[in-house]
Amino acid sequence: MSDLQIGLISLGIVLIVVVLLFNWWQDWRVRRSMQKQFPEGEHDVLMNGAGTRKEPALWAPKAAAADEAVEIDPSCEAVIDIVFGHAVPGQELSDAVRSITRVGKKPVRVFAGSDQGGHRAVPQAGEHYISLQLAVVIANRSGALTAIEWSHLWTLAQNLAERFDGVIEAPDQEELLARARDLDARCAAMDAQVGLIVQLGTPKSHRQIADIATEVGFLEHDGQLAWMAENGLPRFVMQFDTLADGQGDEAVHRVDLVLDVPNSVPDDQAFSRMAAVGQDLATRLGAHLLDDQGRGLPDGATQTIDRQISDMYDQLDQAGFLAGTERAARVFS
Repeated sequence: MSDLQIGLISLGIVLIVVVLLFNWWQDWRVRRSMQKQFPEGEHDVLMNGAGTRKEPALWAPKAAAADEAVEIDPSCEAVIDIVFGHAVPGQELSDAVRSITRVGKKPVRVFAGSDQGGHRAVPQAGEHYISLQLAVVIANRSGALTAIEWSHLWTLAQNLAERFDGVIEAPDQEELLARARDLDARCAAMDAQVGLIVQLGTPKSHRQIADIATEVGFLEHDGQLAWMAENGLPRFVMQFDTLADGQGDEAVHRVDLVLDVPNSVPDDQAFSRMAAVGQDLATRLGAHLLDDQGRGLPDGATQTIDRQISDMYDQLDQAGFLAGTERAARVFS
């Protein structure tokens, strides 16, 4: 064997060793980064429903590069984790997950893990990501998470894993669906919407009523007129019941005031407050204030309903779904 052949063989061996070492180093770097972001514990708080899962954005060395408010809610969300085989450019990942917002009637949130630590709700161009989490609400007003909805999310996760050479980890489906049914049953017992009717004697235009409602103190909020609390959340909202006038226009013959208990601000006089505003509005509109069954409000009814609503606020708080919070909105929507 010539010196040239020996030299070429030696060079080939060296190159193979270099490639193996480089691959080992890349794998070690990814694993180290993942361990920093997902430290192992004695149990899975997502399945046990205990404790609070804090995302690395709150403490990672480069937390300034991540969304500080990004956090999975283990009380009402299930998570599929995807660990990529290589760091994925932010723009490419953003394009891949842009359409993932819900499965069936359940909203889905995306958490992209940066190779520099921390998480993003929206992957950023110029950054690279080594993991992804898909968090789906397991129960809301449409009911418990179904096998079809979970299967849809699993398919989305598989497509992403195949595209980015990733590995998937997810909770057991049967246990998850049982937990979803349990949450749905518990929250259904605490869900309530209380209404009042402002029945107009003569139909009026939407604009006329909106102007008077604004004079009373209603404000625009998410496309509706709402009576706002001091913290900027609605106490109750106004809904219009329209009637065609025969000329192609719509006239309002009834206005509903709706207090969505889990999504309102806790208040010991929640119904009394709405009734007082409703009476003022009815007087200005020349209308009658009725309960949600179309009957007049008997004496003492507002105080009784106030106590019932206050009890519901307490139940929600004790169950971990304080009314008016983001967590309550996830389940009661």
